[in-house]
Amino acid sequence: MKGHPVHLIRAAGCVLWRTAPAADGAPGGLEIALVHRPKYDDWSHPKGKLKHGEEPLAAALREVAEETGMACEPGAPLPTTRYRVADGRPKEVRYWAARAGAGAFVPNDEVDRVVWLPPAAARRRLSQPHDRALVDALLAALPSDAA
Repeated sequence: MKGHPVHLIRAAGCVLWRTAPAADGAPGGLEIALVHRPKYDDWSHPKGKLKHGEEPLAAALREVAEETGMACEPGAPLPTTRYRVADGRPKEVRYWAARAGAGAFVPNDEVDRVVWLPPAAARRRLSQPHDRALVDALLAALPSDAA
């Protein structure tokens, strides 16, 4: 008897960024939003599973809104990450750069905190190595005057 086929988990998300406001005469700089998921006690980019029939970019924008409370403007596609989840199933997450728009975060069961950090601090805070590489991909994808 053959085992059941292992189904790929399809997900999408964004590396959400903004230009921080200037403070005390210093210019603002690039900041990246990270979300804390209490279920896993980890820090990651906003992302989530695709709904049946949902396009990846639509899912990415929906997940940003659900997890951060913010609208966003999608930009360049970023690398797709592939890894296995705790039970061994394969997962594929498509990412886009996305500039933050209006909105306000409200803590919930899925995401209890959002932080905005400069790229180096975001890289250090991220829990998974494959998420850290997305910070570098974002920096390479942004025009030099974006931040």
